Amino acid sequence: MAQMLVRNIDDDIAERFKAKAKAEGKSAEQAMRDLIEGYAADGKAEALARLDAIRKRVGPITLDPVAIIREDRDTDHGRL
Repeated sequence: MAQMLVRNIDDDIAERFKAKAKAEGKSAEQAMRDLIEGYAADGKAEALARLDAIRKRVGPITLDPVAIIREDRDTDHGRL
């Protein structure tokens, strides 16, 4: 597994973070892992939401590739 080091965190913020984690019954390390996992998951959820919006806008693909190839082959569409 990867490791990360976060530098230059204000002492007061670090202490409040540790206290909040302890109040939730977690170590500061576990609380930080939970935050990072949530942050990374948000990006995936947003990307999936954008893809769903595109699918709704475009609609289902109804083209028949076999028919397109046959039409191209049987006509002059494929010739210069």
